[in-house]
Amino acid sequence: MNETLVTVAGNVASETRMRVTAAGVRVASFRLASTERRYNKELHAWRDGDTVYYTVTCWRSMAENAVESVEKGQPMIVHGRLRVSSYEKDGQARTAVEIEARSLGHDITWGVSTFVKAGASTGADRQLIGEIASEFDEPFDPETGELLAPRPAEPADDDAAPVDQDAA
Repeated sequence: MNETLVTVAGNVASETRMRVTAAGVRVASFRLASTERRYNKELHAWRDGDTVYYTVTCWRSMAENAVESVEKGQPMIVHGRLRVSSYEKDGQARTAVEIEARSLGHDITWGVSTFVKAGASTGADRQLIGEIASEFDEPFDPETGELLAPRPAEPADDDAAPVDQDAA
């Protein structure tokens, strides 16, 4: 099988949708609009060319991460397997262009992005854990939100060892 890998930069043109296959596999997809830009030397200006719309498909954990990370309008870079198919709709020949993503990320040429490893707790998660831990007087690490070993219980006055009066 001849595999064509591409890397495309563009803007997210739709909301990210998640679905689950009959086998229980998570799949997310969104549309990516990529417009060619060329510098016209005669006009001394940049000009937009044609816009190509791609359907970007992500599988399994990447699908979950895409749903949490990708929003309409954001600049993205997508790398993956290109699939082109033709079909007819309403008597017109159409072409569908799909990229099965192997990697994707924000195009930081246009802004700043923050990476959070999947499964890592966020600041809001750590704050919530801290509130719960303090409610039960449990020690926790404020950086990671991890609950620390429980404090040893201090003996109450009733639990103090009896003093043998005769031994004194």
